[in-house]
Amino acid sequence: MSTLGNESGIARRNGQLWVEGVSAQSLAQTWGTPAYVYSRAMIEAAYQSFVDALGSRPHLVCYAMKANSNLGVLSVLARLGAGFDIVSGGELQRVVAAGGDPSRIVFSGVGKTAVEMRDALAAGIRCFNVESPSELERLAHVASHMGVVAPVSLRINPDVDAGTHPYISTGLRENKFGIGMQDALDVYRRAAALDSIAVHGIDCHIGSQLTSVEPYKDALRILVDLIDTLASEGIELAHIDVGGGQGIRYDDEQPLDIGAWADVINEAIGERDMEVLVEPGRFIAGPAGVLLTRVEYLKENEGRHFAIVDAAMNDLIRPALYSAWQRIESVVDQQRPSHEYDVVGPVCESADFLGKARELAIAEGDFLAIRDAGAYAFVMASNYNTRPRGVELLVDGKDVHVVRERESVESLFELESPLP
Repeated sequence: MSTLGNESGIARRNGQLWVEGVSAQSLAQTWGTPAYVYSRAMIEAAYQSFVDALGSRPHLVCYAMKANSNLGVLSVLARLGAGFDIVSGGELQRVVAAGGDPSRIVFSGVGKTAVEMRDALAAGIRCFNVESPSELERLAHVASHMGVVAPVSLRINPDVDAGTHPYISTGLRENKFGIGMQDALDVYRRAAALDSIAVHGIDCHIGSQLTSVEPYKDALRILVDLIDTLASEGIELAHIDVGGGQGIRYDDEQPLDIGAWADVINEAIGERDMEVLVEPGRFIAGPAGVLLTRVEYLKENEGRHFAIVDAAMNDLIRPALYSAWQRIESVVDQQRPSHEYDVVGPVCESADFLGKARELAIAEGDFLAIRDAGAYAFVMASNYNTRPRGVELLVDGKDVHVVRERESVESLFELESPLP
């Protein structure tokens, strides 16, 4: 990733956390908590790191918007010329609403409906990443009835162990994603024979939060062999979609080296005339966000200290869902005794924790920041316990944009009706 100065990203200065040119303390005091805050400069720098690394190789960086689909974030990327990786009709509509170009959209996902296919074809998306023979047949039928030809890649499941958490592994044979290698050649032959299908490429996504290039090497070796086999049968592919999954630092991980990752791709493709598509999400949005929360109560139960905050598992479910670890720090450093706290929310579940055994020097009323919350935070939030979701803010230098208002309680049940 491009190196940012303290004034251009999220960093501590003189004992305080800043988001670009605005202190996190002032953000929390002005807009309240919980609050999701994003840095425009960090989003742009992360996107640019892929563009720079891929260099002269024809490429399209398709932001995986499942990581963070806020219209403000999407509009920043659309203005940079990004493509988008979508997994639903709703995400297609978000891209269009944010000013994104449908011709730069790839449509992934294992359960595309006929309605979603029709809408995507009508919008003129770049490509469908087809994940099963049944999906291919449905897409061919929909396209034929519309009198159009559907551009497709086949998502291949190479049975590569990415070495990540089982819940975010996607490239093993027991995962629901993609077409198994044993079936891939036959499905490509079928696709090439369909009048309403145009075979454009090959796609693979093996998992999330990968910090080593080795799984990419393993998957690319398999894909390139299949590309050459297809070429020998007259099925020439124009692009290779290497997916996403590029890992970031949450604790002591070493973020994926994007330059080394690009070298692996170029070496695998060699002199083949193919465009590279890539689908990063977490790497672009994750480090660019913080979740701000307020300490409501401090309590002790038989020597165990708890910091009860106003954010909860409904605001950030990753720790409860798969024991994810994210840094938690005071917004302003204080000179007071520290304790080891479990940072927990007010939701009525024992799984409602944001971090355990964290050394913090805090008092009731202090603000905390949960780092790397730009991805898989708000998008996975819920209204459990009738809790309104927090405000989303996008900081651009010293300017703060409210890119999503805080929900009201009334808005949560405006579509409901009591019995007469």
